[in-house]
Amino acid sequence: MTNVKNTNCIDIEFPKPTIISVNGIKLEVFEAGRENNGKPIVLCHGWPEHAFSWRYQIPALVEAGYHVIVPNQRGYGNSSNPEDVSAFDIEHLAGDLVALLDHYGYEEAVFVGHDWGAMVTWWLSMLHPSRVKGIIALAVPYQVRGERPWIEWMEEILGQDYYFVHFNRQPGVADAILDDNDHQFLRNIFRKNLPQSIPEPGMAMINLANAKEPQGEPVMSEGELALFVDSFKSTGFTGSINWYRNLDRNWHLLADANPIIEKPALMIYGNQDVIPKFEGLSIFVPNVEEVSLECGHWIQQEKPIETTEVILKWLEQQFN
Repeated sequence: MTNVKNTNCIDIEFPKPTIISVNGIKLEVFEAGRENNGKPIVLCHGWPEHAFSWRYQIPALVEAGYHVIVPNQRGYGNSSNPEDVSAFDIEHLAGDLVALLDHYGYEEAVFVGHDWGAMVTWWLSMLHPSRVKGIIALAVPYQVRGERPWIEWMEEILGQDYYFVHFNRQPGVADAILDDNDHQFLRNIFRKNLPQSIPEPGMAMINLANAKEPQGEPVMSEGELALFVDSFKSTGFTGSINWYRNLDRNWHLLADANPIIEKPALMIYGNQDVIPKFEGLSIFVPNVEEVSLECGHWIQQEKPIETTEVILKWLEQQFN
């Protein structure tokens, strides 16, 4: 394990990476607690993140008896970063996680996802329900598959400048701006206690990349931020943005999947997050427990102790 200083200057042990070949690509995987064989839990990061975003939860989960598996998903870190946009659709992303279970010899695991990682976890449960023991989602609730593809619907409702739409309709534009302003963008997006009066603009990510002064307070130290910056300097942002460019493709791929997820699930919201709660969540995920923490979007990093406590309590209630 490597030692990293957190924002309170306390040493955090973070596992060293292993490169694993799965599903036709290579994944950079950080794992701990392999001696706890039989209790796998897979932690899936969001955008624009890194496996390191789970640094606070890993030691506690290992202590609770879990084999903790934390991949940098395709397009991130030292994992493969295919050029083909369609290589980032849900069949590939879910396939990577299923292949990761096969690699370790597990039939099923608890999957934990934040942001885009939560979306992948929900959809993984629909496409491969036999491989999912339980779901823990942070920030992003279940997304209902409506009558129209997601980007098409967003473009009509939110406009062409909404960043989901812009990523799809103007390929390469945001990628280049974020690449040219990687430190500034990541410094500006990883913030907490943001002024509530600031609206969410359509060109949100480009605006963040161009903003000279950040709002709110930093989520992490400069040393921790440097790890994220170095990672994206190596990969660029295109691979990770390509996840967004497959939303409509995913809509088609999920057409025949059962929209009701029966697995036990925990949904953790941040009360200050711009992503709204889904009031109808229990209709589609009947065995869900919902918890809200007083924080913004970067839940497990903003409220690491509280997040870990909620996760451990739920795991204990469900599986022990």
